[in-house]
Order: sequence, then structure tokens, then C-alpha cells
Amino acid sequence: MTGPYPRRWWALAVLCLSLLIVVMANTSLIVAAPDMTRDLELSSSDLQWVIDGYTVPYAALMLVLGSLGDKYSRRGALITGLLIFAGGSVMGSLVDQTGLVITARAVMGVGAAVVMPATLSLLVATFPRNERTRAITAWTATSGLAIAVGPLVAGWLLQHYSWGSTFLINVPIAVVAVLGALALVPPSKAQAMGRIDYVGGLLSIVSVGALVYAIIEGPHFGWGAGPVAAAVVAAVGLTVFVLWELRHPHPMLDVRKFKLRPFSGSMIAVLFFFFGTFGSIYYSTQFLQFVLGYDALETGVRLLPLAGAVFVGAAVTGKLTPKLGVKAMIIPGMALGTVGVFLLAQIDKGSTYTDFLPSLLLLGFAIGLSVSPATDTIMDAFPESELGVGGGANDTSLELGGSLGIAVLGSLLGTAYKDKLGDMVGGLLPSTILDTAKDSVGGGIAVAEQIAKTPEGGPGQARALVDAVNESFAHGVAHTSLIGGIIMAVGTLIVLAVLPGRRAGGQHRQEKTEAGKQHASTDAAPRNGARKDGL
Repeated sequence: MTGPYPRRWWALAVLCLSLLIVVMANTSLIVAAPDMTRDLELSSSDLQWVIDGYTVPYAALMLVLGSLGDKYSRRGALITGLLIFAGGSVMGSLVDQTGLVITARAVMGVGAAVVMPATLSLLVATFPRNERTRAITAWTATSGLAIAVGPLVAGWLLQHYSWGSTFLINVPIAVVAVLGALALVPPSKAQAMGRIDYVGGLLSIVSVGALVYAIIEGPHFGWGAGPVAAAVVAAVGLTVFVLWELRHPHPMLDVRKFKLRPFSGSMIAVLFFFFGTFGSIYYSTQFLQFVLGYDALETGVRLLPLAGAVFVGAAVTGKLTPKLGVKAMIIPGMALGTVGVFLLAQIDKGSTYTDFLPSLLLLGFAIGLSVSPATDTIMDAFPESELGVGGGANDTSLELGGSLGIAVLGSLLGTAYKDKLGDMVGGLLPSTILDTAKDSVGGGIAVAEQIAKTPEGGPGQARALVDAVNESFAHGVAHTSLIGGIIMAVGTLIVLAVLPGRRAGGQHRQEKTEAGKQHASTDAAPRNGARKDGL
């Protein structure tokens, strides 16, 4: 094409819709988890893998599948991923065995791993440089919207239908997105890309998959032989991956990009942002449901201020980033997100929703303010032929951050809850019943309901146990938020040190542009604002 694609804003709507269901698939499950636990009689380990069965293939495959989209067809990858995602959703809505639900979630994770980098690479390929920032801001705002809308939609469905409906709702949305992609999204692929680095791709799959497995399994269930072996595989695999990529003439991911301070600083920022956001929302929703007694729909409604704050932050960054630069948006955003996590350290058993509201508003505003310029900077580091890889790198950082947040902060929460509850009621309950109550806040409330029905216990003892469970969980939230805030603060300082100022950032972009021109003259691939990479 000789000019920008005329229906690019309609195409963006399709890309954002595709992104919406991929992110909603994770956040909606947070409020559906209690119903699934009761119906499937899930253990703590089962529930963890129902949630994270989606995460492992999602994080491990994005880099490779993004590269395949670059090579063959980005739009084709988007459509294929949506169909796989819809198939997994249908399966998840029909099965009633734990293993099959986890399998369905894994299939959905594979589909999401195709969709996520395809949306970002198609966005960058479709929009000229002077409009790309606004488009990425809309893409980022959609991610924030999905964090809040997922629980809201799932809550409404659970008012009328079983938990299987939270899977099935994805199907009509995926169908609309497929039809929209065929009608509105232009075909796109890289030119003169060369052969795919399949060895590097395999190393990345093994390394990231093993790392995510270790992150999920170790903190929650102990560092036994499995998680330790996975951590060793991840460490060795990542080392071999880096050495291989440094020697390969056409690497899957040019690891030398991490020497570029804007790129590495933005990657770290995205990771820490979603570490704090996913971790704090994970336990905040549990507090709203189990301690404050809100049902799934009421919980979803109370997360909507976060989505509104994301849009406000996105509007602010759209105005100020061109004037002040990337660093001036990312660092204040990370600082606000850190304050948002620290505020939850004040939670106690008497806290209400209003005590959570400032944290939700700050986290949402921080995401809107900072993630968009970080994502734009990451994608700017990749040439036209590697946009899918760039999207995969950005999204892998996002998913690793979210996985770490839920695993690490969730583990800290569980440990603090168990210790506090054991101190309060350890000598008053039989060991088997105590173990069930200490397993989770939901388990504690279930034990209290059983005690209320027994002649030996009765309502009085049940209420006393519920009070102890609530106080223990509130203690866990406060303790975890304090540590999470410290981790976020350290991350903010790291990004502050790594990200260059506006002048230095401009110099980095100039060097990248000159390098890109040299690369273009070598492979004869077109490089201009009209995005000729196969459109």
C-alpha cells in the first residue's frame, strides 16, 4: 500500500475484542473459582492448576507463535488462535472432571498464545508511526478493562447459570472477532524474513515453560523434586538459549536488544506492573467474596473503578507522553502502583470495600499511565519483520509478571493466613479439621458451616471460627501487601536506573533507526511509515 490502511480504526476494534477475551479468561475465573471448587470438589492444588493450566502454554509459546505469525500470516495466526481458544472454551463448558477442565484451560492457553502477539503485531503493522501511540494506548486500556470486566461478566453469568457458562461466553465473542478479522483486518506478514530459528524457539518453550511451572508449583506446594528440577531446567535452558541466539545469524529473539536501556527498562516495568496488579487483585477479590460476603456479580461490580481509572490514565498518557517522554510516564505510574499495593497493608478484619477502593483506583490509573508507553517502546525496538516476536516478548513479560504476582504473593498470603489461624484456634479443633480450615479462607468458612450443624459445635462456635478466619485472612492480606509493596518499590528503583532520560532515549531511537536502515538495505525489505510488510 502507498498510504495507511483506511479502515485501521475498525481493525483496531477487532484486535481489542480479541485481546479482551484472552485476558478475561484469566480474570473471570477468579470469581468463578468458589463455584468450581464446590462442584468439582477441587483441592487447593487442583484449583491452582485449573487457573494456571492456562498460564504455562500461554507464556511458553508466545515468542515462537509470534514468529510463525510474522513468517506466514499475522491475520491467519489471529484467526487460528481464536478458533483454538473457542474450541478449548467449548470443551471447558462441557466437561465435569478436574483433569479435563485443566486440559481445556491448557487448550485455551495455546490459543491465547497465538492471539496475543498477533494483536500487537497487526496493530503496529497497520498503523503509521504518528498514530501508533494512540492505538497502543487503546490496546493497553483494553487489557485493563478486561481485568475488571472479566469478573463482572462471570458474576452476572453465575447468577443465572453454572460455572461452565464462564467458558461458553467466549465462543460467540471469538466468532464475532473471527468474522471481524476477515472483514476488517488487513492481511500482513514479514518480507525477507528468512528461516525461522526453530532450535531457539524450542529452547525458549522449554525454558519459559519450566520457569513458569517452578514459579507456580514451588511457592504454593513446596520446593520438592518437581519444582527444583523445573527451576534447574529453566536456568540451564535460558543460558543455552542466550548462547545460541548470540551465535545464530537469524535468532528467534536478538538478546542483544537487552543492552538497549529503553527496551530492557520497559520490559522490567511491564513485568513489575503486572506482578503487583495481578497479585493484589487475586487476594482482594477473595477478601471481597469470603470476608465481606459479596457474591460474584457484586465483586465484579466493585472492580469497575479499576477499569475506569485505566481509561483516565490512558487519556493522560496520550496527552503527556509526546511532551514529557516515556520515562516521565513510567516512573510516576510505577510509584503510584507501589502506593496502591502499600495501601492494602492497612487492611484488617473490620475493613470494608471503601478501604480497597483507593488501591484499585491507583493501580488502574498506573496501568493506564505507564503500560502503554512501555509497550510502545518495546515494539519500537523490533523491525517490521519481527513484530510478532516483539509482541511475544512484551506479552511474555506481562504473563511472567502476572504469574509471579499470583504465585509469590499468593504463597505469602497462604503462609501468613495458616500461621495466624493456627495461633488463634490451633488447640480448639481436631487436627484434620484444622488442616482443612488452614488450607484456604474458603476452607475455613466451609469448616465453620459444618460446625454450625453439629450438636457439639453450634452457631456460637461457628461464628467464633469465622471471626478467626476473617482476622487471619485480613492479617495475611496486610502482611502480603507490605512485602509486595517493597518488591514494587525495588522494581521502581531498578526501572528508574535503567530507563534513559528523554535526550538519551532519543539517541537510542536514532541509533536504532540507522541500524534498521542498514538492515533494510541488506535484505531489501521495505521500511516506511506506510507499513508495507505484506499489507
